[in-house]
Amino acid sequence: MYGSPSIVSDVMTHTVAAVGRQAPFKEIVQLMHDWRVSALPVIEGEGRVVGLVSEADLLPKEEVRDNPDVADLRLRQPVDVAKAEASTAGDLMSSPVITVQANATLAEAARVMARDGVKRLPVVDKIGMLEGIVSRADLLKIFLRDDEAIAEEVQREIVSSLFPPPASAIQVKVHDGVATLTGSTHDTAMVPVAARLVRAVEGVVDVQFDLAHESRGTREAGRP
Repeated sequence: MYGSPSIVSDVMTHTVAAVGRQAPFKEIVQLMHDWRVSALPVIEGEGRVVGLVSEADLLPKEEVRDNPDVADLRLRQPVDVAKAEASTAGDLMSSPVITVQANATLAEAARVMARDGVKRLPVVDKIGMLEGIVSRADLLKIFLRDDEAIAEEVQREIVSSLFPPPASAIQVKVHDGVATLTGSTHDTAMVPVAARLVRAVEGVVDVQFDLAHESRGTREAGRP
């Protein structure tokens, strides 16, 4: 891959609200409201992450709010019963928590989220201490990259290497993240390679080609 890929620390939220195991239910709700977040890491000691409490963990309480008899809820998963009766972060949280390190690439973080079906990941250091949090929305920030910057990178790092002049004359334009390569080349065998490399450039949504095949004989005949 060309260039240095963005990593989690480039897009994560560094200042994070967190709670301890003994944090009461109402404090958790208040923090989520004040910080406008849908989940909070649960920490112990100097900041080691031991769990994550989310809105989904709190909702079973609301389900039985107007009906203290949780008999109906007991027909569901035992974990739902426990969360409906829980009153502290330690009892409400999901644990063990799935985390990621700050030096992981955005692609690695995205694969973890997809594999485990989570919307956010606490970011921890090598010993599990909280450093931040990264969400799905954070990972999508890479697609806000400027079209001109993408085009310049594709032209410089990929096109100039795979289709060097004078044998080829290819230009790159990018619109809304879609890279289009136009021009002519005698080496069409390199087009699939270029497609793969361009798609790997951060911020690229898709790649298209509008290339004419120019034989070496035609170019030679056209020379003065």
